[in-house]
Amino acid sequence: MKQYEAVIETLDKLGGVATLGELNREVFKISDCEWKTKTPFASIRRIVQQTKGIYKIKPGLYGLEKYRKQIEDRGIIVETEKNKDSNDVIMFNHTYYQGILLIIGKYRNMQTFVPKQDKNKKFYDGHKLHELSTLAEQPPYSYPQLIKRSATIDTIWFNGRNMPHSFFEIEHSTDIQNSLLKFNDLQDFYVRMAIVADIKRKPEFEAKMRFHAFDDLRLNKRVSFLSYDAFVKQYEMEQEKQSFEFIL
Repeated sequence: MKQYEAVIETLDKLGGVATLGELNREVFKISDCEWKTKTPFASIRRIVQQTKGIYKIKPGLYGLEKYRKQIEDRGIIVETEKNKDSNDVIMFNHTYYQGILLIIGKYRNMQTFVPKQDKNKKFYDGHKLHELSTLAEQPPYSYPQLIKRSATIDTIWFNGRNMPHSFFEIEHSTDIQNSLLKFNDLQDFYVRMAIVADIKRKPEFEAKMRFHAFDDLRLNKRVSFLSYDAFVKQYEMEQEKQSFEFIL
């Protein structure tokens, strides 16, 4: 079997849609395909980008063209200039990146949390977000008013001591300033804070960070900007690591 055929077969077995990270993990289970290259993951990336019959849905997410209609019926839609502001696309984008954050958090042995209003939203593979997260409620890590303030943060990682490790806000189209206000109120915690968004929104992020209200966040470098593409690449790296028998 040729390598591109193995990728297509794997994608088919995964329901016609999968992340590149999943393909990297599953494709080598096909025994009658040899991967003699020293860079098999790069080969898989090239195959999904160049093979007819495979299309890109989101950064790191690919589908089989023959299942496009069924995939779109599940709300997994390719974003275009025409539909980018539709509720379906906005919801899918938000849930997709939340799901990836939950998976990475699990790989890193973090406890993970999503807000109540997002718990029943579905990841691209059909799992509800509460099935991917490990916590139904936030641990009582501080005063009630502060726990309430963090309750609507898109994704939180908690460490083994039940303290917040990372706050993530996914900003596809909403006002970044609202997320920065939350971070500003929670800045006294030793926690990483990140805005996850399209790289096109980085100038907007930088402009908002220059507001005097956010001087402490800016001067102390408390908030980072993480683009979708850079974020998904890190997810793929985490997936690749899972295939190793021993990790340094």
